[in-house]
Amino acid sequence: MGIYEIKNLFKKHTTMDFDKASPVNQNARGVPVPSKASTNGSCKNCKVCEISCPTKAIELKSDVEIKFDYGACIQCGICVNVCPSDKLENSNLVYAFALNREELKISFVKGDFVPKEFPTPINVGIFQKLTKTRGFNYREVAAAGNNSVEWELGASFNNFFDSEGQMIRSVASPKHADAILFSGPVSQNMEGPLQTAWDCMPEPKALIAAGTEAISGGLFPMGKRPKEPDLFIAGDPPRPDVMLNAFRFLMGQFKFAFQFALKERIAKLRESK
Repeated sequence: MGIYEIKNLFKKHTTMDFDKASPVNQNARGVPVPSKASTNGSCKNCKVCEISCPTKAIELKSDVEIKFDYGACIQCGICVNVCPSDKLENSNLVYAFALNREELKISFVKGDFVPKEFPTPINVGIFQKLTKTRGFNYREVAAAGNNSVEWELGASFNNFFDSEGQMIRSVASPKHADAILFSGPVSQNMEGPLQTAWDCMPEPKALIAAGTEAISGGLFPMGKRPKEPDLFIAGDPPRPDVMLNAFRFLMGQFKFAFQFALKERIAKLRESK
């Protein structure tokens, strides 16, 4: 045994501890939110943020109400940069995933909102009984995306994120899979292959929309999906740690509620100012 192998025996392991992982990363922009300055309701209603958003994730309803579709948000930070009255800020919250599409849509009135509880869908409950203790296999379908999700999925299998250590495995055939994970807005040419992959899988099974394009189409029209996805993971692309904890959330191994996490994060941001 060489000297480097002996040293490695005594080194602390480098694999990520997902139970201790934080949904907030100070070095990342995360999803945008109304700033503390927005609580007085004096937005100029200029709609610069709405006009500048490349994926139309923002709708300014009035000078006191703004609606975000975080499923369409790519966390680019443009809206924060262009706001002339500093009514928006980056939250650093990178966990933007949910089992229900509506959970990712929030209307703020004077910079505030009341978070809602969303029950676990019946199909997800069945899927969790199958996968909570044994994990799951997925077949990935690149449905006309930009390949960024695929790069992050590839990184999820390195020694730091260790996807297989979390019992989440990629397989070559949908016949061996418990879930279909797809990226991209689903172009016309990919509607058929995605449907075929879905039809090949035995029940119970789950459909995972990975990335903003898979959730809303992003910059492109949203194509036909086999069904409403069971898990929505926003971001362009979502980071490996975000996707892996989203998978653990789908399996019932990780507790998370996007709207409550966002509410808590906003409160901490405003306390620090």
